[in-house]
Amino acid sequence: MIRVLLAEDQMMVRQGLKVMIESDPEIKITGEADDGKAAIKLCEQHIYDIVILDIRMPVMDGIEAAKIIRERWPSVKILMLTTFDNDQYVLESLKLGVNGYLLKSGDTASLIRSIKSALSGGLSIEDQVAAKVMPTLLHQQSPPKKVDERLTPRERAILTCIGEGLSNQEIANRHGLSVGTIKNNTSNILNKLELRDRTQLAIYAIRHRLVDIE
Repeated sequence: MIRVLLAEDQMMVRQGLKVMIESDPEIKITGEADDGKAAIKLCEQHIYDIVILDIRMPVMDGIEAAKIIRERWPSVKILMLTTFDNDQYVLESLKLGVNGYLLKSGDTASLIRSIKSALSGGLSIEDQVAAKVMPTLLHQQSPPKKVDERLTPRERAILTCIGEGLSNQEIANRHGLSVGTIKNNTSNILNKLELRDRTQLAIYAIRHRLVDIE
C-alpha cells in the first residue's frame, strides 16, 4: 500500500482529492493536514511514502513545508498541489527537489499517475504548468553552457531521459538496460555535476537544451 499524507486547507477540496486518490486500491490517504505545520508534525509521528502539499496554506505554506520535509525526510516523495500555475511557484518548488507539480483541476487518472511516477523516480509536471515554466528555465541561461564533457554518451542519454521526466524503469526500457544500471549511472551524473537530486538533473537537462521544448 502507498501511504499518502494530504495537506490542503480547504476541507471540501481535501475530501474530494481523497476520494479521487483512493479510487486506486493501491493508494491510501493515511494522514490529513490543513496547513504545513500540521503536516510536519504528522511526518514526525508517522511514516509516509509521499506527501501532497497545497502550495498556499495558512500557518505554514507548502513551499516551506516541502523544504523542511526534504531536509528531514529525504526519502519521502513530495508533490505540490495548487489552483495556480504561476511559474515562480513552480520554479521555487523544483529548486527544493520536489517530485511533481499538480493542478487541482487535474483529473483522477493524472493525479494517480503522478503519485506512482514520483514513487518510481519520475518527475511529474502538468502540461499546462510545464508550458509556462519550461520557457522560463530556458531563458534563465541563454545561450546555454556546454554540457559537462565528463559525462559519457550513456550518461548524457540518461540525463536527457531524466529531463523528459521518465522513471528509471522507463529509461531502462528505452535503452535496453537494467534499472540497477540506470540508478548507478544517475548517481555518477549527480556526482560529476555536483547536483543534489533528480529534480536538479531535470532542470540541468532543460537548461542545457538536452530536452526539446515545443
